[in-house]
Amino acid sequence: MIDQSIPSSVRPTEPPLRTRAERQASGVHLRKKTRRGCHSEWSPPKDRADPVSILVAQGERRIPDLLPIRYGRMSASPFAFLRGAAAVMAADLATTPVAGPRVQSCGDCHLANFGSYASPEGLPVFDINDFDETLPAPFEWDIKRLGTSLVLAGREGGMSDKAARRLAVTMALAYAGEMNRLESMTPLEIWSNRIDLAAAIEGFSDKNVRSRAKTQLADRLESASNHFGLVADDRGAPSLRERPPLVMRLPHHEDTIRQAFARYVATQPPERSILLDRYRLRDIVFKVVGVGSVGTFCAIGLFATADGETLLLQIKEAQRSVMAPFAGEAPFHNQGERVVVGQRIMQAASDAFLGWTHSPEDGADPRTQTLSGAGRQFYVRRVKDARLAAIGSDVAQEGLADYALLCGRTLARAHARSGDVAIIGGYVGNGKAFCDAIGSFSMLYADQTRTDWNHFRDAIKAGRLAAVTPKQAG
Repeated sequence: MIDQSIPSSVRPTEPPLRTRAERQASGVHLRKKTRRGCHSEWSPPKDRADPVSILVAQGERRIPDLLPIRYGRMSASPFAFLRGAAAVMAADLATTPVAGPRVQSCGDCHLANFGSYASPEGLPVFDINDFDETLPAPFEWDIKRLGTSLVLAGREGGMSDKAARRLAVTMALAYAGEMNRLESMTPLEIWSNRIDLAAAIEGFSDKNVRSRAKTQLADRLESASNHFGLVADDRGAPSLRERPPLVMRLPHHEDTIRQAFARYVATQPPERSILLDRYRLRDIVFKVVGVGSVGTFCAIGLFATADGETLLLQIKEAQRSVMAPFAGEAPFHNQGERVVVGQRIMQAASDAFLGWTHSPEDGADPRTQTLSGAGRQFYVRRVKDARLAAIGSDVAQEGLADYALLCGRTLARAHARSGDVAIIGGYVGNGKAFCDAIGSFSMLYADQTRTDWNHFRDAIKAGRLAAVTPKQAG
């Protein structure tokens, strides 16, 4: 209802709502501007930036001592390189054709950034589970990165190029099919639509993969009850276990994290503050996280009641999205808020403890602050059950075709929460032309990634980058 007390001259004007049919027709019309087949195109531009230089520049705001671990992990394979090279691919995607529709994008959409977790009701759901690079962007970018990761994973598993390409096409077909299915739903139905992991497992075509995944799910739902093996209880005084060199205490950084946690707790809404007020921060350990984030500040905080009941929260540094130079800056002062908002938009069942915070500036030289942790921005969440999340990667190793379908469907549902399903559905249509183009692009960019990976390894051999292999890191 329009407030009649506000003069018409100053009332905000809202764009008229359009029907599904009208929006779908707009999507179909976009094909004239941007042919669906043109999404197959990829060739490196003549002025393409050196990928190693991009990674070196990205590392300037990370903990120097951890960068050799990051580079060592990335050197393991072309797929491992892709995981750490989101900044490289973002720059490349910015040179490719786009149809126009934008969505809240994952920004680092590869098959290892999907996984399972327990909803607030304790039910296992499957969804995107990494949002460090999230930002509004063209809908095609996530699809192309996911398709490339499937090709690389397929090749790594011994698949022929034909079979690896089929994975990317299968994923894109699942995306198109799900987008068209969601198109008939109301906005509220789309917003509340979840992917039940148990039901998804029942739909796997490979009966052996289906059987193993069901067993894993039953076993791993119990892992949260013992805090994932992170908590040691010594005479009623819980503490966190170290697992050097990837999980350990760093006393010289602890004050920074304690202050950031305190600011998080102090700025929570009243209903969350009531709950958090029953706990106190008792212990902190630092954790080396996934390939793309190695070198950023990440810690686990053990909160406990007076009776020793515990709550585990993870605090993770949020830096500028790698897509920002190409998709536009986020409208937030804190990059942690960007991550939290993006996750809440894309996930159907988000963590109730999501929040953001920061560490204060200390007036020191920026290079010193890189070491001290001052002036950094963070987001906070509950510690994820790594064993439950790994069900997806386990399935990917054994049944990549089923996993490609699941990821395509999941990505469409995530995009549908922020994007216009009718316009995107109208553009992709039945998916054949669009999905075949995604398959071709994924093959070409997988080849580009292998070339970049070889260049990256040459830089390590030449001493331009220092790298520690996973075995050397522990």
